[in-house]
Amino acid sequence: MKYLKFSQYIYIIAGVYFLYDCIVNWNTDRNHAYLSLFLFVLAAFMFFFRRHFHKKYEDRNNNK
Repeated sequence: MKYLKFSQYIYIIAGVYFLYDCIVNWNTDRNHAYLSLFLFVLAAFMFFFRRHFHKKYEDRNNNK
């Protein structure tokens, strides 16, 4: 399950990209910027969600 440890960081990379895309498109295409902002928030949520469950999984395996 080593891929679970690294897969959470993919969400951070995607979140940084969507935040950059939001900032670049804010003055030109506001609807696209809102979509990118929503995807940034979703990626940040998924990062913390995955990190929480990864720690929970590790704690469960360490107690055995």
